[in-house]
Amino acid sequence: MEKSFKSVATNYGLYAALALTLLTVIAYAFNVELFLNTMFGISYYIIAIVFAIISIVKAKKLLGGFISFKQAFTSYFITILIAFAVVTLVSFIIFNFVDAEAAAVLQEKSIEKMVKVYERMNLAPDKIAEIVEGMESQNLFSLKNSLISLVVNYILPTTIVGLIVAAVMKKNNPDAE
Repeated sequence: MEKSFKSVATNYGLYAALALTLLTVIAYAFNVELFLNTMFGISYYIIAIVFAIISIVKAKKLLGGFISFKQAFTSYFITILIAFAVVTLVSFIIFNFVDAEAAAVLQEKSIEKMVKVYERMNLAPDKIAEIVEGMESQNLFSLKNSLISLVVNYILPTTIVGLIVAAVMKKNNPDAE
């Protein structure tokens, strides 16, 4: 039984990965600057979380209507991990091998956006210049930065949501207690 609910989570992780990959490829094809849009970024989270919740619901049904907190969270986490790992890999390939120029454009636009934020915060111009210099020296889409982004920007924030969702969705079997 344990393997079955994990396979449900794996399948929904792959479905979410497909949806996120399509979104990534479409954004890349039509307007690469969409990657800097906050609402576009939020859509990644919404899509992944919806698939993860569906994964829990399907796993719960498979387990006879009962699911422990651990099983619910495991189902959620497997779905999220697969979805975001695949889309991170796709982005890495696009911006390092398919079109490195698009990565340079995104980095430049990202720096411009951050400078505006720092200016609104009244940060000293020399401090802004120092930060910009540091940002310019990095490849946003290097393997290291892609993996850091996967963990810090995707996995950690959605894990907090997953803990809440798992707590809400759990339903212990009274016969097993």
